Formats: sequence, structure tokens, C-alpha cells
Amino acid sequence: MNLQPILGNFALILFVLMVVTGIIWCLDVFVLAKQRRAAADAALAEYDERNAKLTREGIKVDTNGNRAAIEAAHLRQPTWVEYSGSFFPVIALVFVLRSFLWEPFKIPSSSMVPTLLVGDLILVNKYTYGIRLPIINQKVIQLNDPQRGDVMVFKYPKDMSQDYIKRVIGVPGDKITYENKRLTVNGKVVEYTPLDDYLDEERPVYHKQFVEKLPGSEHRILNDDPARSFNLDGVENFPHRDACDYSYDKFTCIVPAGNYFMMGDNRDNSADSRYWGFVPDKNIVGKAFLVWMNFGDPKRIGGIK
Repeated sequence: MNLQPILGNFALILFVLMVVTGIIWCLDVFVLAKQRRAAADAALAEYDERNAKLTREGIKVDTNGNRAAIEAAHLRQPTWVEYSGSFFPVIALVFVLRSFLWEPFKIPSSSMVPTLLVGDLILVNKYTYGIRLPIINQKVIQLNDPQRGDVMVFKYPKDMSQDYIKRVIGVPGDKITYENKRLTVNGKVVEYTPLDDYLDEERPVYHKQFVEKLPGSEHRILNDDPARSFNLDGVENFPHRDACDYSYDKFTCIVPAGNYFMMGDNRDNSADSRYWGFVPDKNIVGKAFLVWMNFGDPKRIGGIK
């Protein structure tokens, strides 16, 4: 699922705007404001000297508001400086929040149904898996590692400009087997509990629905009876491809160090690690944790599991 960032792919644009407005703000605080103050003081001194001279000569001087007006005129910021100073803290706040804390996305497709629906507006925790430098996405502080069952946003390995969202099925060292639409993790068969069929209102069709009980995680998934576990013809040549063994309706992969195996909850309608391979740690964006709005269905608001 290729996510749609709420703010667009504007990390670089925000950074440039923050730097430009920040430079102007600093220039004003440390240079231009002092120059305006000096110019105002000079103008006031000249004004006071002229009035004093007129008074000595017996000429009545009307100073009602003139001195304050002269000072205000000299201290007034140029429009471009005023606007830059106003926008700088706002841009800086958005950049920090989006880069280090939380980033909003919109769900555009159905590969994570029933967990995430088309139109869901979600928040992604950017720091739970470590602090990364914006723009280059380089991790500088290690915190937590992704766990099985996490709903994770990452850069699509075949196109780093695209953000994808899937569920973590395998962590480094795991042996993942998928056969007849059932997972086995490290030799332990994953338990599935049937639920009522799920109605896909977009088509509309019914899907088989189950609770999948990964080690440490329970979540709902969908399956389509007629579909195979995966389409062997769609499997691409990806890094560490030799860690996987594919047959007609079964595959087994051993997740390499520093990589993760991802699958969509809408299993038969998801292009994921079955086809394009593992997700390296360097591609991680963050953990999806909240649906904060769906304008078509406000009842969707809540946590993601």
C-alpha cells in the first residue's frame, strides 16, 4: 500500500523554508533590529535638538505624538522580515513534529483491511524505533526494535520515494513459512480463529475473516477462498532472495539480520514481502498507532492493533 502523506512529501521543502525564515529571523534579532534602534535614536536626538533650538528662540513647539511616531516609523520591521519572523516558529514546529515525533498519512488502498480502511487518516510514531535524521532518514539513536504484529510504515525498497504500510510478520532470524494461507513462525503453527465473513462495501464482496494470533500479537486478517497463497509468477528478484524457498503454494523465508518480513492484513489483496522481499532497518519510518479521523466514518477513530 503506497501511503499518501497528509502534508505531502515536503520534508525537504519544510527544511528549506525553516532555514530561510530562521536566517532572516536571526538576522533581524542580531543585526537589523539594532540598526533600526540606532537609526531611531539618531532621529530622536535630531528631533529633540531641533525642538530645543526652537524653544530657545522662543518658538512654541507642538510635540504631541510626533516623537512616538518618529520612533515607531524607524523601528517598524520591513514586511518581508515581519512575515519571516511570524512564519519561522510555525514552520519549525511543524518540521520538528513531522520529522521526530508524529507524521500523518492517509490510507489510499485496501491492502490493510480490516485493520485500516480506505480514507483512514493515521498518525505514525517516528521515534519509537529510534531517532532518525530528517531528509536522509539516518538513524542516530537506537531505541526499540519492531516486534511481530506491529503495523509499520517504511520506505518501499524498490522506490525510496514511496511510503508503504504493512504488518511485521517476521523479525531478524525468524523462519517464516506460508502454506495454504496459514503462517508458521519458527516451527510453531500460528493459530487462527474464524469470524463472521467480512463485507467489502467497495466492491461489494464477502471475505473470509480470521483472528491471527502471532506470538505476542492478535489481529484480524482477510482471505479469499478462490485465491492462492501467493502468485509465484509475481515474485521478483530481490536482495537476499536466496534466503527464501518458493514452491507452487508455499514458501519459506529466513529473515536476514537487519531486515523484516512484512504482509498486508488483506492477504490476497496485498503486494508485500512475498513478492518484493524484505524491508531493511534503514527503510523504517515509524509505527502506526492511531486512526485520528475518517471523514466518511468518524467512528473509525481509535488505536491501531
